[in-house]
Amino acid sequence: MTQTLTIRRPDDWHLHLRDGDMLRSVLPHTATHFARAIIMPNLVPPVVTGAQAAAYRDRILAALPEGADFTPLMTLYLTEDTDPADVAAAHASGLIHAVKLYPAGATTNSASGVADFARVAPVLDKMAEIGLPLCTHGEVTDATVDIFDREAVFIDRVLDPIRKAHPALRVIMEHITTAEAAAYVQSAPEGLAATITTHHLVINRNHILAGGIKPHYYCLPVAKRETHRLALRAAATSGDARFFLGTDSAPHTDANKLLPCGCAGCFTAPNTMSILAEVFEQDGALDKLEGFTSLNGPAFYGLPANEGTLTLVRETPEFPTHIDTPDGPVTVFDPAMPLHWTA
Repeated sequence: MTQTLTIRRPDDWHLHLRDGDMLRSVLPHTATHFARAIIMPNLVPPVVTGAQAAAYRDRILAALPEGADFTPLMTLYLTEDTDPADVAAAHASGLIHAVKLYPAGATTNSASGVADFARVAPVLDKMAEIGLPLCTHGEVTDATVDIFDREAVFIDRVLDPIRKAHPALRVIMEHITTAEAAAYVQSAPEGLAATITTHHLVINRNHILAGGIKPHYYCLPVAKRETHRLALRAAATSGDARFFLGTDSAPHTDANKLLPCGCAGCFTAPNTMSILAEVFEQDGALDKLEGFTSLNGPAFYGLPANEGTLTLVRETPEFPTHIDTPDGPVTVFDPAMPLHWTA
């Protein structure tokens, strides 16, 4: 039985750090294990220009613990008023590594997102021209579409038409939750990839709803049926380079989670690597963990893999149930299973 596992230092290709006191509280938990992360731009107000992304990057760097080795990979929030020239300039400077598409109203702080996709066509054309990837939150917001179907409908109504209209555009389907999304990625000849979160490999919708509502398992896109969870695990552990880790670690204070209309998000930064080692070992795929966490993402983004390493040791890890922040406690995701690997 393997007792230690050393892999290239991993990256997180989808991360929420928030800002201010929350940023300073949660960032160390990511920087402990991850060398880089794609930073989500859905602040209030959102990060929509290169100047705003540079200012946010500087706040992240200032919040790092002394001696931490972590690089934030910045993104811009796509709006119907986004300037293609500003996007191109921010990319050319090395500042931004992707643009994020939120359908308006799809998730936390997405009110400024896109409602009329025709209006962002010039930006997408420019992104295709310069090789800048588009990250998508893949859900429609049509109130007539069941929440459990919104990802599959997004593929048909939004994503597939975008990819046909802009065939050179590189796209990452973020935090996929369905067998349909995994199959769509696998059917694409090139230019399409997907991130998968830690929590969607572990929970299905029963974890949220069975035996009482459990707000700390509520996220968007919402966890689906067990058949979908198994499809995600098969994709993640397959070795297919089109799938890689994006934790979507999303801190909210307990006060904001435990409301009649609570916030969506799971805070997984502290224990993601221990959980993933458990999942990959359960599926007989420990040898594929490095690809999923450390190699596939950089390859798709055109970046080198990290030179440093991370060693996981077979021993029971200890994690806090929550972390304290000046804004209030943030509950750490509970994988609802024993863990046997410490990073």
